[in-house]
Amino acid sequence: MPIEIKMPALSPTMEEGTLAKWLVKEGDTVKSGDIMAEIETDKATMEFEAVDEGTIGKIVVAEGTDGVKVGAVIALLNAEGEEGESTPEPAAKESETKPSPADPNKTGTEAKPADEDVRDHGKPDDAKAAAPAPSPSPAPARKDGERVKASPLARRIAAEKGVDLSAVQGSGPNGRIVRADVEGTKPGAAAAPAAKEDAAPAVAPAAAKPAAIPDVPHELTKLSNMRKTIARRLTESKQQVPHIYLTVDVRLDKLLKLRSELNAGLEARGVKLSVNDLLIKALAVALVQVPKCNVMFTPDQLVTFARADISVAVSTPEGLITPVITEADTASLSSISTRMKDLAARARDKKLKPEEFAGGTASISNMGMYGIKQFEAVINPPQGMILAVGAGEKRPWVMEDGALGVASIMSATGSFDHRAIDGADGAQLMKAFRELVENPLAMLA
Repeated sequence: MPIEIKMPALSPTMEEGTLAKWLVKEGDTVKSGDIMAEIETDKATMEFEAVDEGTIGKIVVAEGTDGVKVGAVIALLNAEGEEGESTPEPAAKESETKPSPADPNKTGTEAKPADEDVRDHGKPDDAKAAAPAPSPSPAPARKDGERVKASPLARRIAAEKGVDLSAVQGSGPNGRIVRADVEGTKPGAAAAPAAKEDAAPAVAPAAAKPAAIPDVPHELTKLSNMRKTIARRLTESKQQVPHIYLTVDVRLDKLLKLRSELNAGLEARGVKLSVNDLLIKALAVALVQVPKCNVMFTPDQLVTFARADISVAVSTPEGLITPVITEADTASLSSISTRMKDLAARARDKKLKPEEFAGGTASISNMGMYGIKQFEAVINPPQGMILAVGAGEKRPWVMEDGALGVASIMSATGSFDHRAIDGADGAQLMKAFRELVENPLAMLA
């Protein structure tokens, strides 16, 4: 029997992905460890390696197909000596060229090729003859007269299950119905398209131009898996997580002076610290000092973390991704800086590994480089908080001696999950963060 190659789960939260590119073709021989395909998840494009040895007998899902469910069969691999079993419908194809009777030594479905269905068309059970998998008869059409596009395998499975293909919404290229679409549909269920739309509403707009678009020159861009995931998760966050926002103004002069001195000392090592590197460190140390904010809320328990892994928002052409600086509370500034540059570069190239963008205990988002003075970030569930950092700017400031002067000031806003973090605890964290930034040597001790 051919080995089914299934869509892998390449990240802990992956439910479906895009089969971006096949690196093998039917008839190619592969061995364990060979790269077979590139698969686009909601966060990265990753290489898919072969586990078994054999010959690619059938590519079931074409490259470029979106919405391929985890666990769906994407190809068939023939082991040695199984070249004749490269496709699920070999008997049907043989029947088109060899109209000989079935082998009397075989029983069940194997002994009944497609031409036997044709001979049986006069019997009471006409359903099988009506839709043999390889039938050259015209494809079914939808109510609007549009021809139904489906793969041969999907048509065969639909015929076996008694599924009306005109009532199935295809997830393949250009709406083509593939195996996964038919396998998830109940026989005779006219409501199948509605169920599919409920499960993946983001796919529906691609079928037709929305009436709400004004008659103005424009272009349509297909939503990437990343953009769909961002939309879904942020909507869930604002709908399900009660946000509370706390803002502090922080003086940056001492931190900027320390950064300048450290960069002078690190120049020989090729390390250059950014202000964001120091803010990551300050947030991590503050979270350890105020552990009630270094938490995750679940329906029946509150998880308090012993260390601070900081998810850092990075903008990419397709959307926001948050690579994680692990153990940021104890890591050196040079380590944070080096890792952050590497993670940000690979994030923009969609080359991050799943463990590099999952599992942070809190997040930081810095928009100071865009001149944004202050903003409120959306919490990244299941984390309990996110820190939004604005631009440092010269402002009037009351100095330590009470005199009015000018200082470099930054506004920082913490968004907290009020189910898990009380306002007073959030205020303590913001106070600790401000003190660490204004006296930065304390976070290095």
